[in-house]
Amino acid sequence: MMYAIVDNPSNAVEWALAEMMNKPEVMQTAVSELDTVVGKERLVQESDIPQLNYLKACIRESFRMHPYHAFNPPHVATEDTTIAGYSIPKGSQVLISRVGLGRNSKVWNDSLDFQPERHLNNSCVALTEPDLKFISFSTGRRGCPGVSLGSSTTMMLFARLLQGFTWTKPPTVHQIELKESAIGLALARPLVLRAEARLPLHLYESI
Repeated sequence: MMYAIVDNPSNAVEWALAEMMNKPEVMQTAVSELDTVVGKERLVQESDIPQLNYLKACIRESFRMHPYHAFNPPHVATEDTTIAGYSIPKGSQVLISRVGLGRNSKVWNDSLDFQPERHLNNSCVALTEPDLKFISFSTGRRGCPGVSLGSSTTMMLFARLLQGFTWTKPPTVHQIELKESAIGLALARPLVLRAEARLPLHLYESI
């Protein structure tokens, strides 16, 4: 659980920032939501998260497109069953592709395009996906026991970074390269951005 709390949130936030740097209109919408809900006179708190639906939509989209692991841990079928026309005998080990679900063009329009707005069909956006159209924390009896902690950690990291700083690309970079590592699904190169404080200086003393 402790390992997942480190790698999954940081991966989701890094990918979200990378995608948003190539889509400044998405970044502006997210920052505007923070300014409206929280303002600039205090730091965003965990209690603000339920109202930050666009930020949660950005993280959902990052989870959908850029899972940290390609596959879920294997599960064993306890009885014969049929799913989507496929026969799965009892005792079979089943692997679910996180990439295959999240980038499935039969489920998601423009599946390779970062579009947080696609997740704004509910009044309260959640980071979980019980219908398994993508996998964030899984679901059911085998779902992640740390879903609440993982959601809060991810959102607080993301919200504090967006609220606290104006992010820009280095002068020599025109477009962030959205390339996956050859040995995993993280960014092939760590994201390097320039940060400029956008809040009153005394607030940074408590970060």
